[in-house]
Amino acid sequence: MRLTGWALAGAVMAATPAMAQDRPDQKAFFDLYKQLVETNTTLSVGSCTQAAAQIATRLKAAGFADADLHPFSIPDHPKEGGLVAVLPGSNAAAKPMLLLAHLDVVEAKREDWTRDPFTLVEEDGYYWGRGTVDDKAQAAIWADTLIRLKQSGPKPKRTIKLALTCGEETTFAWNGAEWLAKNKPDLVAAEFALNEGGGGRLDENGKRQTLAMQVGEKAAQNYTFLATNPGGHSSQPVPTNAIYQLADAVKAVQGYEFPVRFTDTTRAFFTAQAKVSAPLMGDAIGKLLADPTDKAADATVSADKAYHSTLRTTCVATLLNAGHAENALPQRATANVNCRIFPGETVDGTLAKLKELAGPAVTVTANQPVRPVAIPPKLTPAIIDPARKLAAKHFPGVPFAPFMSTGATDGIFLQAIGIPVYGVPGMFIDKDGSGTHGLNERIRVRSLYDGRDYLFDLVKAYAG
Repeated sequence: MRLTGWALAGAVMAATPAMAQDRPDQKAFFDLYKQLVETNTTLSVGSCTQAAAQIATRLKAAGFADADLHPFSIPDHPKEGGLVAVLPGSNAAAKPMLLLAHLDVVEAKREDWTRDPFTLVEEDGYYWGRGTVDDKAQAAIWADTLIRLKQSGPKPKRTIKLALTCGEETTFAWNGAEWLAKNKPDLVAAEFALNEGGGGRLDENGKRQTLAMQVGEKAAQNYTFLATNPGGHSSQPVPTNAIYQLADAVKAVQGYEFPVRFTDTTRAFFTAQAKVSAPLMGDAIGKLLADPTDKAADATVSADKAYHSTLRTTCVATLLNAGHAENALPQRATANVNCRIFPGETVDGTLAKLKELAGPAVTVTANQPVRPVAIPPKLTPAIIDPARKLAAKHFPGVPFAPFMSTGATDGIFLQAIGIPVYGVPGMFIDKDGSGTHGLNERIRVRSLYDGRDYLFDLVKAYAG
């Protein structure tokens, strides 16, 4: 799930014109990317296992030994497998780095799309298809990077690991990243991991506006609200109606604002924003940084929905189900409340607040799976500085900043076993999100190849 809701103010930079695959290495990459996009990896009918096997075949053809390729799956989920590949480094004292990407994609119905979602189409300067952005661009670039490094000659000093997993897009699916963290932690052990979540944004004319590196994310957690009642005939209503009780509880959630919190990342993000925002917003951000309990400043800053979500835990009702007959009092009413929990705050702590808001007439439970506590990685100069330096080289003049994702990725499972995860910048997408999770997903051709070049140099910088 690639987050695109962050917003950074800044100067509009040079346009990004279309670009053909005119280098041999670009043509080889395109072949890998096209095969991956055209391999259906939806949970309903697709196969991540097939996609992982295809990439393993390419890695083996590039010279990877069988011992360095680790396909994985479990009997109950044979189509939801993945792959871990290892490119050994020359310096045993240097801790490995991990490249993480997910192979699964959000469902896409052909009848809803203008083009076949599982046929890669180049049109109007874009590549169109499900997964062209989320997350097969990242997966293809990481696999291509390992192939290029393997074939280029000298080993990198640091061992580079690649984990391609399934299950990121669906909370109830079997999750490969979680399985690796719990069952094969040594296989993916690394000093740090590079993941989706960062990136750049283009304006409506395709001009680069901003570039960001994700340093931390929220934890996604669903809760069920349940009101029950003996019911009865609708001709004789009573005050204790399950629908009304549930509605009161949901309205209480709507009316509650979790307190403002800052991590080192969000403090740095808002400090940068205060300098480039309009005077009213900049002043309010400054006041909120100085005093997170300043309600007036909070109201001004939170008028921006992206800022609002970056400041706190948020919970919102997303599903409702109630009643059993049109002429009967409801015996049961349920709601799903989706929360995005701020780093450091817990599922149980959020549950306690939701129970308080719901009151005694409504029960509140945390749905499975329960996500780990979000642990924000540090703004480590050894990670941030190379990304910023290379961004200035590849995308001169474009503002660069760290930010915290208000969404969630599989990085949370690696953070739970002590691997800090960073969402890398590099690929620019349209202001509207380029159709990720929606119809007609797309990425500008130039953005893909420019991002590939940036990320290849970034991996080389980290790997020595």
